[in-house]
Amino acid sequence: MAAYTAVDDSEAFHQTVLYTGSGSGRDLTFGGDTDMQPDILWFKRRNGTSNHFLYDSGRGAPHELLPNLTNDDSAQTTGMTAFNSDGFTLGDSGDINASGQTMIAYGWKEGTTSGIDIVDYDGTGSATTVSHSLSAVPHLIITKVYERDGENWAVYHHKNTSAPETDFLHLNATDATADDSTYWNDTAPTSSVFSVGTVDETNASAQDIVAYLFTEKQGFSKFGGYTGEGSANGTFIYTGFRPAFLAVKRTNSATSASWFIFDTKINTYNPLTKYLVSNTTAAEAGDSGNSIDFLSNGFKFYTNGNSYNASGSTYVYICFAEAPFVNSNGVPCNAR
Repeated sequence: MAAYTAVDDSEAFHQTVLYTGSGSGRDLTFGGDTDMQPDILWFKRRNGTSNHFLYDSGRGAPHELLPNLTNDDSAQTTGMTAFNSDGFTLGDSGDINASGQTMIAYGWKEGTTSGIDIVDYDGTGSATTVSHSLSAVPHLIITKVYERDGENWAVYHHKNTSAPETDFLHLNATDATADDSTYWNDTAPTSSVFSVGTVDETNASAQDIVAYLFTEKQGFSKFGGYTGEGSANGTFIYTGFRPAFLAVKRTNSATSASWFIFDTKINTYNPLTKYLVSNTTAAEAGDSGNSIDFLSNGFKFYTNGNSYNASGSTYVYICFAEAPFVNSNGVPCNAR
């Protein structure tokens, strides 16, 4: 039997809601059995082209960033205007609340229990360290300069390479991993700080920068990696929980798209064939030939495609739970 979870109730820290835009201000609540006041919200229109929109409680509503672009922070008073006790408030923005358009919002709650920390820091232009509050070593760091336009979203992932502190990925681009000491100063993060080098994407001088930090929590989150094996009856990846959210990125080669995002709200049953992509404005897409099953203890690909399972290619993923494989009372969960 697998080890017990650190988080019994995933809905306390991660929930997703589907909704249809109304074109006027409104409150939306998550549909879970547990109330969750989010600290990070990620929005995307599903049925048409649009940017992705991200808000966090550190910068506060209505300050938005666009995960697929390099734009700076924009305070759009018609966008997401408040974080509520079990959801959020929308204005009449056509971007995330256009009348009749289908939308999705992913939400996460910050804290040491969830292993999520939002850090706002001032760039220095010189190699330095930045304090965080995880009380654990971060496994995933995503940074964005938000005071000015033009900077990519930099990603540290602890399974990126055998020495991940020497390499970087992007959230908003299709490029492969690259070795560059100016991103993380070739220094692994610790339970109290992470290191940044001299590159503007992580440490632009005199600029405001936000970092989203995540550490794995048994039974709730997993930030792993794997090597594709090129079979249509593909790779099984053990997470220790039944997934609710999955983002996958090929690391050894540039691809036509960046991070592929799957979830259990768009895909209500196996196989999962519908996805969003982090670096484009593209609408929700579907491909029955490149499907995934979410299982009680992980996920399995049914494809040998380049995006998820090309033979010998390397991949990293970000995954959050719908339910732990084994709860703290020793009771296992079921598959979907």
